[in-house]
Amino acid sequence: MKKTLTLIICISISIFSFGQKEVTLEDIWQNYKFYPSGVSGFKSMNNGEHYTTTENTENGIKINKNSFETGEVVETLLDSEDERLLSMGSYQFNLSEDKILIATNSESIYRYSSKAVYYIYNIKTKSIRNLIDKEVMYATFSPDGNNIAYVLENNLYIYNLNWNKTTAITTDGENNKIINGASDWVYEEEFALIRSFEWSGDSKTIAFYKFDESEVKEFSMDLFNGGLYPTQEVFKYPKAGEDNSLVSLHMYDINTKKTTDLKFEKDYEYFPRIKWFDDTNPQLVIYGMNRYQNELDFLVTNTDGSSILFFTETDKYYIDIHDNLRYLDIQKSFIWTSEKSGFNHIYLKDLDGNESQITKGAWEVTKFHGIDENNIIYFSSKESGSINDAMYKVDLNDRTFSRIPMTKTTGTNNVTFSKGMKYFMNSYSNHNTPPIYTLNRTSDGEIIKLLEENLDFNTRLKDYDLTEKEFFTIETEEGEDLNTWMMKPTDFDSKKKYPLYMFLYGGPGSQQVTDSWGWFNYFWYQHLNQLGYIVVCVDNRGTGGKGAEFKKMTYQELGRYETIDQINAAKYFGSLDYIDSERIGIQGWSYGGYMSSLAITKGADVFKMAIAVAPVTNWRYYDNIYTERYMRTPQENASGYDDNSPINHVDKLKGSYLLIHGGADDNVHVQNTMEMISALVNANKQFDLFIYPDKNHGIYGGNTRYHLYKKMTDFILNNL
Repeated sequence: MKKTLTLIICISISIFSFGQKEVTLEDIWQNYKFYPSGVSGFKSMNNGEHYTTTENTENGIKINKNSFETGEVVETLLDSEDERLLSMGSYQFNLSEDKILIATNSESIYRYSSKAVYYIYNIKTKSIRNLIDKEVMYATFSPDGNNIAYVLENNLYIYNLNWNKTTAITTDGENNKIINGASDWVYEEEFALIRSFEWSGDSKTIAFYKFDESEVKEFSMDLFNGGLYPTQEVFKYPKAGEDNSLVSLHMYDINTKKTTDLKFEKDYEYFPRIKWFDDTNPQLVIYGMNRYQNELDFLVTNTDGSSILFFTETDKYYIDIHDNLRYLDIQKSFIWTSEKSGFNHIYLKDLDGNESQITKGAWEVTKFHGIDENNIIYFSSKESGSINDAMYKVDLNDRTFSRIPMTKTTGTNNVTFSKGMKYFMNSYSNHNTPPIYTLNRTSDGEIIKLLEENLDFNTRLKDYDLTEKEFFTIETEEGEDLNTWMMKPTDFDSKKKYPLYMFLYGGPGSQQVTDSWGWFNYFWYQHLNQLGYIVVCVDNRGTGGKGAEFKKMTYQELGRYETIDQINAAKYFGSLDYIDSERIGIQGWSYGGYMSSLAITKGADVFKMAIAVAPVTNWRYYDNIYTERYMRTPQENASGYDDNSPINHVDKLKGSYLLIHGGADDNVHVQNTMEMISALVNANKQFDLFIYPDKNHGIYGGNTRYHLYKKMTDFILNNL
């Protein structure tokens, strides 16, 4: 494996100067000294000329109305010290923007789902009232602002603001049996489908999901919480090869109060998305998908329940679900993004089935932002390099489709547009630059105003002795270039031998090697640098940013090629004069924990130490949508599951191994670690273990993160 420096070396101007302070775990995880500022509550208003932001005051909360043209506050819409609003989370306006629906005291359920107490704030009268005196889910204004739909105890309701009347759309909701208007666990986690109802543009109809979980097997977790007896959280969780919820789709007519059940000619395993055309077209586009997730039908459905097949997307591996479908009413056509060319690109499709490819090249479109009234498409892509992300535009009227960069600085840009797309807010960062928030004019991309430059934060960083990331590629034995970054101690001496700590995630389509701000882990790596370690991260085959074949080559063999790449990368680093080949460790979380467990077993002669946080240890234990997308079912692909599950390679373990898991992890169940423990004991292998009671997949809350990183740091110091 050789190192290639010529392709993507990043030459940066450091914002840091050498100082005297060292980065401590206390400063990272207790004092939070390394947390930059941002822009809170950014939301475009309907006229596209103003936006709102939120501001915490000494005793209350503000929602300010700002001008896109100047970036200045023109009006304060809410300025309240009402204790009911002090815990404000999300907020939304009605159509006339004279009322605000505010979520307070949000309580997380799973990774994305939550419930909250909602209040309706009248801007004109400055009055506040409850939506309902209970915690509900996903309260949402109808487009005309006359109604609010929400989910309570697995049923879907509508509250009419004009009549102060609540109507139950469904009544059959039941815990662990029937869910209406919200998603089951696996749809939420793997399709990112959270709110499972959608208002039509004319506000006359609600389309919604019903999940029948009756036949899905239950999983239970013990919760202790300081009580005399533990309690159990029991929920439906379909593991690989097991039964899913039976999902049905329905339309509720607001005026007639009748529900229409939608019927289809094919039996679909999944409906990952539903999407109304637009405000004037009361037709619903439904994504219908098979269990293998390699065939996706797009169905156009009328309010009477009748459907026609618009087009079908197929892939020899699998199809990633996204929200890039956009209907163009004037042209009677659709925008869609697809990997059919080998890279994710934008296509224009008409209702007759004709299509043309809008973007082309050996690079990926990462996000479709929209199309303006002049038929100009705005999108983000990796055209400037697989570790970067910038925005471009394409004029549909110009059939040459020349791309014009809108965000010019190398690094990572995250863009949010105004209504009508006349303006956008950009959050820019690179590996040494904390996020910079700017307000930009879309026509030329020029900055209107710096919203947050994090100058105070940068000034504080100058007091610390910080090193920079070096970006390069290393070449596999098969000739694939793997994106890599390295962080060396600031007093690096090429004549010395340094221990090497490798961090990874490595899962399908993911990227850890990007030219972007690294947040808290970046400072943990700085801490390890100061302790005398070189830190490295390698994006193995199967990760994202480099096309479909690079990403999907791991199909039906998760873990095989990824492990080969990480082992070979470690061997390459160990061959360098300044790396101690006898002191190479590896650590990862979730999929990364799965990978570090494979590395310390399959690569037992290479790695001295491994830490696995919340790891999958056998894909048979994980959910079916994720696992089967990449592996098919265990019944069909037993060898793919078994050959690359760490639990089946424990006999190879030689080095130091630390297992860490949250006892209330609803995602990667602690079962994975418990079964790994049993296998290690049966193989007579010594290891270290730490369980965080009542903590989920994120392992946080109170002093938990500091404790976790102190434990991992100490383990590295003692074993590497």
